[in-house]
Amino acid sequence: MDLILILIIASAVIAIAFWPRCKKQCASTDSHQPFWKTLLSSHALSQEDDMIDIKPGSTTLARLSITYKVLFTGFLLVIGVGLMMAGMQIMLTHGKADGKPGVSVNDIVYSYYGNRSGSKLESMLNGAMKAMAPDEERFALIQWARDEAPIKEWPGKIEPIFKQYCVSCHNAEATIPDFTKLANVQKVAEVDQGASIGTLTRVSHIHLFGISFIFLFVGWIFGMSEYQLRWKLILISTPFAFLLIDVMSWWLTKYIPVFAWFTIIGGFGYSLASTVMIFTALMQMWLPRENWWPKWKEDESNQ
Repeated sequence: MDLILILIIASAVIAIAFWPRCKKQCASTDSHQPFWKTLLSSHALSQEDDMIDIKPGSTTLARLSITYKVLFTGFLLVIGVGLMMAGMQIMLTHGKADGKPGVSVNDIVYSYYGNRSGSKLESMLNGAMKAMAPDEERFALIQWARDEAPIKEWPGKIEPIFKQYCVSCHNAEATIPDFTKLANVQKVAEVDQGASIGTLTRVSHIHLFGISFIFLFVGWIFGMSEYQLRWKLILISTPFAFLLIDVMSWWLTKYIPVFAWFTIIGGFGYSLASTVMIFTALMQMWLPRENWWPKWKEDESNQ
């Protein structure tokens, strides 16, 4: 809450500081036109802006020295591998939430809204943790959770199973729940309500701050490409827009499962835009101009 309050105050201060200047500038152009229309029209793309975004003597990817080409290539390759690792991590976590391979809408719903027909313990034992214990022991834990986790069965029947198959990872030294304590086990044995508000807050701010920096640097490098300005602006802004859609959909799915579709749309959108920017940048740094794609018309680059 403190962070949100700081952001609101900072936004208000910036708005107050720039409002008189914006209003004066817009009033000087057309006093009969609404402020927001004047503001938008002042940044509207003209026909010339559909040409290739390059001017004589400007710094472009093709004109970079070998030093910066190597630097940018190393960064883009590592980011590309990172995106693939992120995809694999999603497949291994959210992708097994419904017990079936591959990411589906049900996986997203179970992760954020929860599988409210059973407990989180049952969801995990039928999903990502299915291979961690034999079927007989898994079924015993699931039945215990369905019976509302009676304490009397913990010492002699349930605790030995957790000690043998679970606490090697779920212990006091790990960042995941400590299953050496009955209270922690009872929490996951309750009806699965999906991700908690605390978890959503933590994961959201990490994603928004961290991934936005990745998009900033990828977009900055791509900004030096020879590309049609209109599409360049779309590609640079798309990852940020879809990142917001992705993160907001987690919160909405927590209460309304149908918004799980927006999580898939958001992730696909920023991944596709980032992939196009990365491949375009690498292509223009290292391939001859005649091998570039897309091939713009000759007159489009004459500015």
